[in-house]
Amino acid sequence: MIDRRALLALGLGAGAAQLLPVSARAAAPDRPLRILMLTYRGETDVERGFRDYFAANDIPAQFLVRDVERDANRVKGVLAEALPSFKPDLIYTYGTPNTLAVAGPYDAPPDAPFVRDVPVVFALVAAPVQTKIAPTLASSGRNVTGAVHVVPTDVQMRAMQSYKPFTKVGVIYSPNESNSLAIIEEMRAFCAQSGTELLARPLAMAGNRATADGVEGLVADLKAKGADWLYLPPDTFLASIFGRVGPTALAAGLPTFGSTEFFMREGQALVGLVSRFYSVGQLAASKAAAILVDHKAPKDIPIETVRRFALIINLKVAKELGVYPPIAMLNYAEVIA
Repeated sequence: MIDRRALLALGLGAGAAQLLPVSARAAAPDRPLRILMLTYRGETDVERGFRDYFAANDIPAQFLVRDVERDANRVKGVLAEALPSFKPDLIYTYGTPNTLAVAGPYDAPPDAPFVRDVPVVFALVAAPVQTKIAPTLASSGRNVTGAVHVVPTDVQMRAMQSYKPFTKVGVIYSPNESNSLAIIEEMRAFCAQSGTELLARPLAMAGNRATADGVEGLVADLKAKGADWLYLPPDTFLASIFGRVGPTALAAGLPTFGSTEFFMREGQALVGLVSRFYSVGQLAASKAAAILVDHKAPKDIPIETVRRFALIINLKVAKELGVYPPIAMLNYAEVIA
């Protein structure tokens, strides 16, 4: 994990989330709580952390898991089946597309077909304010709260510069993911202030869905245009096709910087400044327990991020690219050999 001094050197403030202590919990319910879990790309450490929190705190819960197989358009069908039959006490959502499909934006019309009478707790949402899940992190003002998993964009960009300075940074993203669009704008603002250039390339679309068509060509184009880095945003669809992006970038000699743990653990990203998925799941679960056991309203539970981040370096990729980190960075980074 990055220590406090190293994080502050990168410009990260001291905002931190805490899990509510077990001793502060009210009595456990007399029946298993029913939690509908909407995953996006199958089981991850986020869900494992979420469920383990309930087990560790002896909170009886029954989990109904439904995976949308990388297509948030399937959420409505899942809700149509699960809400009347399972009658969940709470809905867990993975990612921005799933969360918006369930709860909608906060300014949606009152008659819009979103869930308003069941609490919603999200995880793996990078920019809940920018995507209109909540007007502020302090309160959603409605039946929604959750856990943010991404280190602030400007801090990631500075970490990237600390590893290897850049004049141009490339990024590939899904134009239908509002979360990704928000991150692109934050990157654009950082580059404008730092005198660097952002090379943003949207994925191809098939109707209202992003596709992997031509993604290798996008990587090659960024390299040809002089990108020093390929930034991997917290884009749910991009993560699902990283098996094509990562090897292509590596073959082209283009270093990659991951915004989430997935790109480091399951891909070939060179370096990333990330939140642990398991910890994000635990944080989201603590908020679910505050609702279900302590009977707090979701709107009264702030949206937060985890306390500590990890700087992870893939040494194998560094050797293959010949792009090694500064020696000082190895004092606080986790190295994947």
